[in-house]
Amino acid sequence: MNARILAIGASLLLLLPALAQADKPNIVMILCDDLGYGDVHCYNPEHGKIPTPNADMLASQGMMFTDAHSGSSVCTPTRYGLLTGRYSWRTKLQKGVVTGFSPCLIDENRPTVASFLKSQGYQTGIIGKWHLNFLYCDAKTGEPYSPKKGKSPPVGAKVPDGPLSRGFDYYHGFHHARDMQTVIENDTVIAHDPPINMLPRLTGKAVEYIDNHAKDDKPFFLYVPLGSPHTPILPTPQWQGKSGLGDYGDFVMQTDNVIGEVSKALERNRLSDNTLVILSSDNGCSKAAGIPQLAAKGHLVSGPLRGSKADIWDGGHRVPFIVRWPGKVEAGSSNDQLICLVDLLATVAEIVGHDVPEGAGEDSVSFLPALSGKPIESTRKGVIHHSISGHFAYRLGPWKLALARGSGGWSSPNENQVSKDAPVAQLYNMVEDLGEQDNQIFARTEIAERLLEQLKSDVNRGRSTEGPEAKNDLSDIDLWKSEKNNPKLKSHPAKASQ
Repeated sequence: MNARILAIGASLLLLLPALAQADKPNIVMILCDDLGYGDVHCYNPEHGKIPTPNADMLASQGMMFTDAHSGSSVCTPTRYGLLTGRYSWRTKLQKGVVTGFSPCLIDENRPTVASFLKSQGYQTGIIGKWHLNFLYCDAKTGEPYSPKKGKSPPVGAKVPDGPLSRGFDYYHGFHHARDMQTVIENDTVIAHDPPINMLPRLTGKAVEYIDNHAKDDKPFFLYVPLGSPHTPILPTPQWQGKSGLGDYGDFVMQTDNVIGEVSKALERNRLSDNTLVILSSDNGCSKAAGIPQLAAKGHLVSGPLRGSKADIWDGGHRVPFIVRWPGKVEAGSSNDQLICLVDLLATVAEIVGHDVPEGAGEDSVSFLPALSGKPIESTRKGVIHHSISGHFAYRLGPWKLALARGSGGWSSPNENQVSKDAPVAQLYNMVEDLGEQDNQIFARTEIAERLLEQLKSDVNRGRSTEGPEAKNDLSDIDLWKSEKNNPKLKSHPAKASQ
């Protein structure tokens, strides 16, 4: 009898790892590129004229966050923050984006969402746009290629510091829009393909990844950073004319189709119930979409928000954020708590029951409680926003302080167009004034000063959450991009208000 009990006990011990693994959900993160807050119909039912049935279906099955923000109003910084849980302006990248043919922006010793989940038993895959820099090297000599206008690195070129060196087991995709024809699998350039084929390629590869891993014992993390509806705006013939709003509307619909195909693959493989699916965008809609022309047809790419891609106004960085997790997230629910894409790392860490790895996630806060309708427990006071030109803003509760005279980006008036006697900063109540029209910078100076001091603290401490001491990669980060000297808000007369 004792021998039999011991044998049963030994068998149970062998099963424990498998049982623990079964409790870990698959995680699919779909990140669209330049998809505006108002481009998803369920976020903009009155002025959203582009059909997005698959995103809408995902929202009906899960939770819509209405106050979610990307880490920046442009591509690279947001992707850095999503994968590291750290704002990108803590690195050498203080404005703009990277252009490839350079060492990876993510330090090789820094944990990422992928490397963390891999350490927790996950298989990790990325299918899509990297845009965090890597080198292309000659396969024989190892010498890096330099960028040459209009010329792609050859088939067979190696990528030594790409996604496979930052925690991913599998990679299929491209670096960024201007190099979209260069197709990479794992660490090798495998083809040169016209950019119009990239979105269908990524759609098929995402479905293939799910099919291939459906019966594996390990859970998977699939990151799908699409290159659409970013330029080049190239809907395939199957989608051309579908929206009635031109190429951009058609491309948004084709992008929405990816969500549907991924959902079908999960359902077909009976994985839906144990898969957390997140849909979002890296920033707001680009001017290249033809924003005025779309507006003339009744479609507002940013919905009720001011601005668009590149701006410090919310249209630049408030993004759709939809979460579906059957049995965990109430279907058809919404949430107005303030979150940021840098929060993914802390959230998945809490999901798998493990601390955020040491030396990581300095700005990341778990939004897991929000998924069950509970308040987010945060040691972070507020969320920091950043524009293409490096202008900062700070959001704390209903208040938003923007250290810019204008949009801080591409929308008019930008910093070169705004009146010289305009205030050096803007303060808005985002509950009462979602469209950022009533600048309260002099009416509520005490609030502006409080937000400014908190912003300074969060920047200088190297982290915005509680935790071990951290440092920025640069010793001096300039908060005031449009001013030669750091002004004091109280020193400007009320007559200068907008």
